Amino acid sequence: MDYVKFIGTAGARFVVIKQLRSSGGLWLSLQGLNILVDPGPGALVRCLSSRPKLDPETLDAVIVTHRHLDHANDVNVIVEAMTKGGFVKRGHLFAPEDALQEREPVLQSYLHNSLEGIHCLKEGGVYTLQGGEGQFSFTAPVRHHHPVETYGLKFNLPYGSLGLIADTAYFPELAQHYRCDFLILNVVVNQDYTRSRIYHLNFMQAKELIRQINPRAAIMTHFGMTMLKEKPWLLAEKAAQEMGIQVVAAWDGMLWKLPPLQD
Repeated sequence: MDYVKFIGTAGARFVVIKQLRSSGGLWLSLQGLNILVDPGPGALVRCLSSRPKLDPETLDAVIVTHRHLDHANDVNVIVEAMTKGGFVKRGHLFAPEDALQEREPVLQSYLHNSLEGIHCLKEGGVYTLQGGEGQFSFTAPVRHHHPVETYGLKFNLPYGSLGLIADTAYFPELAQHYRCDFLILNVVVNQDYTRSRIYHLNFMQAKELIRQINPRAAIMTHFGMTMLKEKPWLLAEKAAQEMGIQVVAAWDGMLWKLPPLQD
């Protein structure tokens, strides 16, 4: 069974700092392979306390969409767990170039030789994951508008495509790059801000992207304070009624089966 487990649904620094929502990222089990996307603070603890437990030693890959702490804080401990303390050479790390090669890379150098591969995400890049039970490809469709190098993801699966729109300011080309059957969006703020530049999607922009992409199902996650105050599950319910598209607000520990049973 393929699924996405929302280990954490926190977005933005204050929700993470206060741990109003967990910040562990996404665990994807796809075609027999396990992938952890954006292991933020607490990812290891949340994996091990999940029910049923998610064992980091079974991971095949870790993907970091960008270098910010709420997306990359636990990369090192997760890689160490994936490689059984560094004693077994296995697994892959995917991350933007600036997360790997800047003066402060997200992965410590002593772990490099523990991995089978370290790969730079690039705009339009196509990557293949394979293991004993399966194989599939994913892409980094377009570079996002964010203060550091950032990419979303699009997984190509036998039953359809799964898209993840990571942190980004809205720009018109987003929808065409993320045409997919199943969509996950990081929706940090409820309304736009005019006093300062916010490089995140707001709820109205997320709705417009869902409307344009028209997926079979869409899940919002990575909520900041203004989204939590407005009760994202109520916003999602209203959006679903307005658009006639299945829209869900994720919660910590939520398991999303793929493809959804109703399909």
